[in-house]
Amino acid sequence: MVTATHEASHRLFQEHPEALAPVFEALGLPPPAKTDFHELSPDATEIRPVERRADTVLMFEPDMGEHFVLAVEAQTKKDPEKARNWAYYVSYLRAKYDLPVLLVAVCRDPSTAAWAMGPFDCVVGPWTTQVTRPFVLGPQTVPEVTDEAVVAQQPALAALSAIVHSQSKRASAILEAVARGLVSLEPDITKYWFEVVEVGLESTPARDNWRKLMQNVVTHFPGHGTLFEEKYLEGKSEGKAEGKAEDILRALTVRGVPVSDDVRNHVTACTDLDTLTTWFDRSLTVSRAEDLFSAEEDDPAAS
Repeated sequence: MVTATHEASHRLFQEHPEALAPVFEALGLPPPAKTDFHELSPDATEIRPVERRADTVLMFEPDMGEHFVLAVEAQTKKDPEKARNWAYYVSYLRAKYDLPVLLVAVCRDPSTAAWAMGPFDCVVGPWTTQVTRPFVLGPQTVPEVTDEAVVAQQPALAALSAIVHSQSKRASAILEAVARGLVSLEPDITKYWFEVVEVGLESTPARDNWRKLMQNVVTHFPGHGTLFEEKYLEGKSEGKAEGKAEDILRALTVRGVPVSDDVRNHVTACTDLDTLTTWFDRSLTVSRAEDLFSAEEDDPAAS
């Protein structure tokens, strides 16, 4: 099951692979630049049977140095089946791209992080055919970022630190430092990183603490019930009908849902705030823009 934590990790490493800096440091490699990476398809399914998808797959191609593939997986609990899938991911990507593969597991829980380090062996009698050893980004390997200057310089690493150390004794100190450091950035950048952290803190006590530190900014993760979304739903954003209509259309656009001229005109023509609020709620989950409107309402094409 894909969780909000998985999505936060997925977005973090796809959009900011420089957060992998602790991995490169441990491997004795120079710090990575964002331009050294490009995203590959995470689909590792062949012909049919069972769908297999890694959270994020990146190609590391520096101007100088070794090229390799990174498969990044967010892991919230011990899962023997996932360990078997990891062996498949590595062998499949190695065969497909003819490059070495580095599997990185991201874990918040210390015991899960210790388990994820493996090794996971494929053994017959005394003979080991294959060994899978993920590099784990967890409490043992990700630095505790408590310096606001570091947060401002490396927000991706700071966000990862806040998420990975969310269950540690120093979680509050890390969150406070990260929040103060992020506020020093441009407003739109602050908004983005505040939400990355909140989504990544799903199902942890630290999430409530983080919400107290957040600003009233526009949502980048529709549908995850963040504080920003609640402020939209409670009517704490623009109270005008025009503003609510813009919120609806923007939510659909951010989620990649096509909006026809008929739907756009129907939304912008509405002046009833309660109706617009209902439509906004639906805009966070519908797969078609036309589904904003319930069956008993007029068809936008007919209005």
